[in-house]
Amino acid sequence: MDTIKKLNLPLTEAQISDLKAGDKVELTGIIYTGRDAAHKRLVDLIKTGKPLPFDLNNATIYYVGPTPHKPGRAIGSCGPTSSYRMDPFMEPMMEKGLKIMIGKGPRSEEYRQLLVKYHAVYMSAIGGTAALISETVKKCDLIAYEDLGAEAIFRLEVVDFFAIVTYDSKGNDLFNEGIKKYQKPQI
Repeated sequence: MDTIKKLNLPLTEAQISDLKAGDKVELTGIIYTGRDAAHKRLVDLIKTGKPLPFDLNNATIYYVGPTPHKPGRAIGSCGPTSSYRMDPFMEPMMEKGLKIMIGKGPRSEEYRQLLVKYHAVYMSAIGGTAALISETVKKCDLIAYEDLGAEAIFRLEVVDFFAIVTYDSKGNDLFNEGIKKYQKPQI
């Protein structure tokens, strides 16, 4: 049986170093949400030297636009969105200390190089499990950009949020490893 690493956020540098592409994790702690519109605003603040709505140092961001919550729940369905749209905004955010990004789908080569440069990791949440993911969210607070609706930035308190390390801080790539595993040898 595969081992699931239970981790409390924020992670230490040693914990980030220990994560390998393919590791299954359950995260407990604070995760911020954000998609491309929010990322653009954050980068604009960084570039103009203005204060950010939350501290990016050792932060975790989940690329999601959650649905409204039902009574008795902290959040509605909250499945991952495609992550490649955030790639153009990543370097300024990683320079400010962003360490974990969670979404779905592959990222650019430039992004993967930034993970190595800034000692960060990219994790995948499982698309299609939005209702199950929402059960891990115990508290959800709007912290910035209410005008963006579901794409605003929320502060989530999560317990046992499941993800898979897709790109680790050493440049390993779970997508490429998976493809190679099933490719026919060239003759």
